[in-house]
Amino acid sequence: MSHFGDLIGAKKTPVSKPVPTPVVQEPPSRESFKVEEKDKNNFSEMSKKQLEVYGRTVGIELDRRHSKSKLLKELQEHIDNS
Repeated sequence: MSHFGDLIGAKKTPVSKPVPTPVVQEPPSRESFKVEEKDKNNFSEMSKKQLEVYGRTVGIELDRRHSKSKLLKELQEHIDNS
């Protein structure tokens, strides 16, 4: 349709747009992040991402925006109080 048609109120045929399907991301399972007993006490060697995933397996949600030392402290406090 021309600009003139838009000004006089001519009807446009609607163009259907595809609706994107939402992507649902499953949380990692315990099996996808196996930690051996010897590694449980060696959290300082884990990355922040690994700490976050391990924290979920023991029931705490860690925020990776915090420093690694703060994540280690939060995780250790949670484990000690459990």
